[in-house]
Amino acid sequence: MKLHDVRTYKSAEPLPRENQLAWKLAAVATDRVPVSPDVTEMIGNRILDNAAVAAASLARGPVRSARAQALGHRSERGAPIFGLAQGGKVSPEWAAWANGVAVRELDFHDTFLAAEYSHPGDNIPPILAVAQSLGCDGAALVRGLAAGYEIQVDLVKGICLHEHKIDHIAHLGPSAAGGIGALLGLSTEVTYQAIGQALHTTTTTRQSRKGAISSWKAYAPAFAGKMAIEAVDRAMRGEGAPAPAYEGEDGFIAWLLSGPGHVYQVPLPEPGEAKRAILDTYTKEYSAEYQSQALIDLAKRMGPKVGDLSQVERIVIQTSHHTHYVIGTGANDPQKLDPRASRETLDHSIMYIFAVALQDGGWHHVKSYAPERAGRPDTIDLWHKITTEEDPAWTARYHAKGADKAFGGKVIITLKGGRQIVDELAVADAHPAGTRPFARPDYIGKFRTLAEGVIAPAEQDRFIALVERLPELTADEVAHLTFVVSPDKLGPATPPGIF
Repeated sequence: MKLHDVRTYKSAEPLPRENQLAWKLAAVATDRVPVSPDVTEMIGNRILDNAAVAAASLARGPVRSARAQALGHRSERGAPIFGLAQGGKVSPEWAAWANGVAVRELDFHDTFLAAEYSHPGDNIPPILAVAQSLGCDGAALVRGLAAGYEIQVDLVKGICLHEHKIDHIAHLGPSAAGGIGALLGLSTEVTYQAIGQALHTTTTTRQSRKGAISSWKAYAPAFAGKMAIEAVDRAMRGEGAPAPAYEGEDGFIAWLLSGPGHVYQVPLPEPGEAKRAILDTYTKEYSAEYQSQALIDLAKRMGPKVGDLSQVERIVIQTSHHTHYVIGTGANDPQKLDPRASRETLDHSIMYIFAVALQDGGWHHVKSYAPERAGRPDTIDLWHKITTEEDPAWTARYHAKGADKAFGGKVIITLKGGRQIVDELAVADAHPAGTRPFARPDYIGKFRTLAEGVIAPAEQDRFIALVERLPELTADEVAHLTFVVSPDKLGPATPPGIF
């Protein structure tokens, strides 16, 4: 890997195209290095992971709305929507839209946290949709997904967005565009223009994840994927992008990030170096914000030690800056303490999550968010006794590299009478460095658990068998890398819209 300095340049200060970050990203995407077996294996794991959480969300309102919108754009030369038979093909950007919302709705798939936050699995719906629409085989799909993950992770390592209140999908548009470029074997020139367009059209504010969080939290990544496909389409037709997209005097860094004078350092593979960034990412065992994963495991461990939870006087969670300010009391969001809050808001409240996990000894993707669960008087009482504090040591571990990197915290439970129960956990049990890291059987188990009662067992078997042979799949098999359910599993129709 090589670190690349990225800064603002004045219009009068020449910056050769080959020195622009968008070109360097495109060069990484279009460098056709072999994909190693362990990376291919992990790509298959994440396809299973996405399908699992999509299956569990098919009947939810935002997913039904996105699917209904997509069905207004049917195309014989299209891509399938999760749950629908092949006759339901739609234009690929709309398939990416519908499937992207299904994948993100439950906030239950993979994650990577560094300078910025991300869910790299959001790259899969747009890249897969294009592969299915244009007849790409399994080897091309693997190549495209390896590139999408690489660009996403490298941008997340190098450029912080949230400190400037820019949503993390600003890294997703470029990574999906780069992945599609790799999938289709496009030139560096075309991919460069697509990446620039995708960045320009997917830069949005972080209000998506602040205050009264709405269903747009699920839609935002799907929007980025849809925009990436449209950007590649325009670039393939010879259209260009604002340039330099990152470094321009009136561009991304100058006005939306740290401004002129600041230098970002983005790590990228050298020419001929394998794309292995997906191996730095990790999935979720629980349907909740990733920074709560280790704390759910910790709550499960601490609950029996506490016993009678009515004896709790207060709970303090000492954790990283990110956890404290994004999902903790440091966010200063009263909605995070409101039992009437939306599922999306409760998902971003570690106070709520820890209280429920402590009481229930676990976490469920539906039951733990039910209004009646959030409204239980004993839960509200416990929930409101929890506060978070930033601990510089945990912040340092959040940003550390290698074995020291951690996303957990230390919990101090003070009981009435003054006795304290103290414990800490650095990473979730399912994390690659955890006590039981997820491997292929765990991904299959997650898929079967979430698909139970939604996808028929034989259809589950068919989908899993395709994933097991991923790099050898024919174009026709890639076109069927989806799943079909009976119509009654899709939920009621949504109100009519424009499409």
